[in-house]
Amino acid sequence: MTQQRPRGTRRPTVDVARRAAYDVLHEVGSSDAYANLALSAIQRSQELSIRDAGFCTEVVNGTLRYRGLLDAVITECSGRPTDKLDPRVLDVLRMGTYQLLLMDTDAYAAVDTSVNLVRSVAGEAPAGLVNAVLRKVGTKTREQWLQKVSTGPSGSDAQLAVQLSHPEWIVSALRDSLGPNQADQLPALLAANNDPPSVTLAARPGLSTVDDLVAAGASPGRWSPFAAIAPKGPVGSFPPVRDRRAGVQDEGSQLVTAALANATVEGSDRTWVDLCAGPGGKLALLSALGSPRGALTVGVELHPHRAALIVNSVARVPGFAGVVVGDSRQAPIRPGVDRVLLDVPCTGLGVVRRRPELRWRRTPSDVPALKKLQTQLLTAALDLVRPGGVVAYVTCSPHIAETEIVVSSVTRRREDVVVEDSRPLFPGVPDLGQGPNVRLWPHLHGTDGMFFSLMRRG
Repeated sequence: MTQQRPRGTRRPTVDVARRAAYDVLHEVGSSDAYANLALSAIQRSQELSIRDAGFCTEVVNGTLRYRGLLDAVITECSGRPTDKLDPRVLDVLRMGTYQLLLMDTDAYAAVDTSVNLVRSVAGEAPAGLVNAVLRKVGTKTREQWLQKVSTGPSGSDAQLAVQLSHPEWIVSALRDSLGPNQADQLPALLAANNDPPSVTLAARPGLSTVDDLVAAGASPGRWSPFAAIAPKGPVGSFPPVRDRRAGVQDEGSQLVTAALANATVEGSDRTWVDLCAGPGGKLALLSALGSPRGALTVGVELHPHRAALIVNSVARVPGFAGVVVGDSRQAPIRPGVDRVLLDVPCTGLGVVRRRPELRWRRTPSDVPALKKLQTQLLTAALDLVRPGGVVAYVTCSPHIAETEIVVSSVTRRREDVVVEDSRPLFPGVPDLGQGPNVRLWPHLHGTDGMFFSLMRRG
């Protein structure tokens, strides 16, 4: 028997873009899905138009990026903490609040579409709550809400956390990473993390050049001689990417890879290893840079299925010698390697502009386990390289515990390792700090937040 709708209610009408955005946010929140992957899958399955796909992407990434501010406003308007709300209702409220405060969405449209959306995903009961909360949100501008919900003294970590929508522990960690001489840059760094980055491509030497990418519709990059900014549209359909003559890779990742290749090595220089090869972008560029010198580059990947994906992506690149499946802490590679690239697993705090959900997913408790793993990996890398060879320790996290502390904790126990000044390996790139290690910053360089340290085995 067909269930009758209650008298006086109407079937909610939900536009496809908002429903798609909700579905992505629900997957991210309930299943720890990666937002970019969930976005691609849902947009593809629902065959969204270019306009709807753009709106969906903006709502998803913006809602994730500004979750801290949105939740503070929702708490103020609902009179209850967000963890006491039905997660389905909370996702709708976040979407609606984002549209009201940070998009040019008409207030009536934002409220009405949110009410219809919550009816479709959670039933009639919460519709009144959503309507009341969002109407209250709409009584003030973003600036007025910032004044109302911000806490702590001006410029404090607590205030910046709300105003620029980062967890307070990340604000504190970034302040420490900048150091006392650059502490005044903290607001600019946090703001840069909220600025969606362009899609950057890496030409693969031997297969393509930046000129080739520009001729196909891209624009030249800023610092890397291999970088180009992808044209608008699905990057997978861009011919050089589709043909695997170029790959998607942040300019910071290109710079640290090239830095290892630029380092001077006396004697043998034929065996290069990417010890943490997934997803394969650095491995591809490193292989291409080593090939003209007669070097062969091998990747190491823990998971067989990821290794297969890497091989499929990098197979055409000159100098690529394959991927070895194994734990890089005991890599099945004979010692005596000339160069090692070690891009360690990390918190990813340097890529939160690109992966906005990470800032809310990571916690301080993640750091000790990662630091232990990073220390083990660096020790293994230094054992693998020959005397006179070099190891590049790389992270996409600026956290002190994952960067300087790991490097110093390993090298101070070894008399056979010297940390060299890395700054000359980044020609033309300004604001590299006092050395010997190099940091790249979103607010200074327009790259992901990257850390690079070069160690030479004695």
